[in-house]
Amino acid sequence: MVVSRDQENYAGREDTEPPQPAIPSSEDYASDPEIWDVILVGAGVAGAALAYAQAKDGRRVLVIERDLSQPDRIVGELLQPGGYLALKRLGLASAVDGIDSQKVYGYALFKNNKCAAVKYPVEGFSEDVAGRSFHHGRFVQRMRQAAVQQKTVTMRQGFVKKLVNPEGGDWDEGQVVAGVAYKTGDGVERTARAHLTIVCDGMYSSMRKRLSEPKIKHPSYFVGLILNNVSLPYPNHGHVVLAKPSPILFYPISSTQVRCLVDVPGEKLPGEMQGYLRAVVAPEVPDVLRTHFLDAVEHSQIRVMKNTELYAHPLHPQGALMLGDAFNMRHPLTGGGMTVALSDCNLLCDMLRPLPSLEDPRATSRSTADFYTRRKPMSATINTLANALYKVFCYTGDKAHEEMRQACFDYLALGGVYSSGPVSLLSGLNPRPSVLVMHFFMVALYGVGRLLWPRPTLKGLWMGVLLLLGAARIILPIIYNEGVRAVFFPALAPRPTGSLARAPSTPNLAQR
Repeated sequence: MVVSRDQENYAGREDTEPPQPAIPSSEDYASDPEIWDVILVGAGVAGAALAYAQAKDGRRVLVIERDLSQPDRIVGELLQPGGYLALKRLGLASAVDGIDSQKVYGYALFKNNKCAAVKYPVEGFSEDVAGRSFHHGRFVQRMRQAAVQQKTVTMRQGFVKKLVNPEGGDWDEGQVVAGVAYKTGDGVERTARAHLTIVCDGMYSSMRKRLSEPKIKHPSYFVGLILNNVSLPYPNHGHVVLAKPSPILFYPISSTQVRCLVDVPGEKLPGEMQGYLRAVVAPEVPDVLRTHFLDAVEHSQIRVMKNTELYAHPLHPQGALMLGDAFNMRHPLTGGGMTVALSDCNLLCDMLRPLPSLEDPRATSRSTADFYTRRKPMSATINTLANALYKVFCYTGDKAHEEMRQACFDYLALGGVYSSGPVSLLSGLNPRPSVLVMHFFMVALYGVGRLLWPRPTLKGLWMGVLLLLGAARIILPIIYNEGVRAVFFPALAPRPTGSLARAPSTPNLAQR
């Protein structure tokens, strides 16, 4: 049994199928253009999808990725229906084929030996619209393969060291970003110039502090296990256990494997993980899954990943943008990260498509100036819901909080609009922050009503006041971090700090 605390370092693969071949790294440097249309730093979900889409729009694209072999990680395994629609719009729906992906139709919630099943509200969509769950690495490799098959995409294994200005020197704020300096496997440091550089190098981004002002929190860890040949109580559903002290997730990632993610709150892990899982977590697992869970604790690889919430105030220099986990993350409880990333890819492509060329950095900057605010309806809805649900689902011992926790479970169990509304938000099918806030406080008011029924008492009234205050303390700071104007009034939101005013007469790169 191996415990891995860093998802990039592991002793053995959980995916028992042979990995898909590594993407060949192009070494044909002589064929590189003097100036690329787009350089993408990173070839994860966002980078691979954007490379494919930009090539389809006729751009010459260089993708620089530090490792082109199949990734092996314990998150990024659930694509919500809204994410699948975004993938389909990009022309990449086939990326979920041929990897033993599983359709997901909704969730099953468990609390105190009670269960409630909720479905994705996909009425009116085509039959293929559902969630998808899979081994993350297989999905990413399929996307990379689709991208590299485009004639105008060059994919190269290397490490990007810094951004460069038009003179080839180190980029500094206030200058145009003109490309990157990177080192390839042969140890040679090279410079690549581009009209637009897009940084999407993931949660461990080396460029984050250069292009944004990040605010990072680490609320918990995910401990990952694989359960083999297990039938879930609700096939093709994600299973969420409202356990003590925090949620436990089960969902299929292939026809024979179920992923279990145990949330461990706090900044430190228990000293002896197997003992913690047996003594603290196993009693909270539903009876039908407990034996399989304990068997996985004894025999499967135990992997650990730190969960991250990232609020970043991005800069918007001419010639550069950020995308994906490099500048925005939410608690992975709801599996919304890839949905946000793919939605962002569609939005950015729509904003760039009217430009016949990206040569003029000022014109490109103008076209993409509203990117960080126009993405807010989708990103803020999923971010706020994920972070708020995590806080609600965690057990604190506080009576008012437990009333909110129970009210949330009972509200969803009502079915109808009470479940379809919140689930449409979670799934990315209805990205409307105002609807999210409405449902959040409807849950709180539902909890107050339960406390006052059938006969109001002073104790019940006081507990109701505490419940409402607790709900406000959960949701309002999250909305504040997202940006009140950006969430509810995007047209009034301030644009990110940029260089439009600082370099009014910057010539394009082709003139240099």
